[in-house]
Amino acid sequence: MNIHLSALDARLIGCLIEKEVTTPDQYPLSLNALLAASNQKNNREPVLSLGEREVQFAVDSLQRRHLVVEKSGFGSRVPKYQHRFCNTEYGTLKFTPQELAIVCELLLRGPQTPGELRSRAGRMAPFADAGETETVLEGLAARTDGPFVVRLAREPGRREARYATTLVEAVEPPESADAPDSRRAPTAAGLTGGSLDADDSDLTDHLSALERRLAELELRITQLEASQLQTPRHD
Repeated sequence: MNIHLSALDARLIGCLIEKEVTTPDQYPLSLNALLAASNQKNNREPVLSLGEREVQFAVDSLQRRHLVVEKSGFGSRVPKYQHRFCNTEYGTLKFTPQELAIVCELLLRGPQTPGELRSRAGRMAPFADAGETETVLEGLAARTDGPFVVRLAREPGRREARYATTLVEAVEPPESADAPDSRRAPTAAGLTGGSLDADDSDLTDHLSALERRLAELELRITQLEASQLQTPRHD
């Protein structure tokens, strides 16, 4: 498995997969529809305010990588796009409906706990309980053509560890199976030299906010690079 997506690529691929499953009558998507899906305020993390130019640049890049293809219907005057990321005749990457739902949610919202994934991915595939969700996650992590997910170090104050997709560049260290909890990842206590109470919800919220801000900054960098490449030079 050698697919590596930027944060913006992940948002676009995730949107195409989501709309293919949840609103098949409106799929493939026009550029405007894909732009609206990318900037949705629900089921997205972080919420973005992308422009048409940025999305078109990213779509063109994904087309060159054969991960997206233009697929306009007969008589259509507007170009429409569909993904070739998985479950198509063009590639070998195949997911079950449950696996696809989880991967899609991780592309759209970043790292999440099994409980969060069960409630959010349930609109695309049914999950009987949290145990079934964890079984699917473990399967994605153990696939010979993967892994496609990795378990992250548990955050202070959280009862569940979160999972991230390996398809997007990691911003957090994975959990180490042979290391004690205190060594799996830097904690707030380690950064400040003090102790951390498990009930310190304010600090946990602060760390989550920093993570969201980091994801936003990564996307902004991608957008700036796209804008610079598209700006004509005047010699």
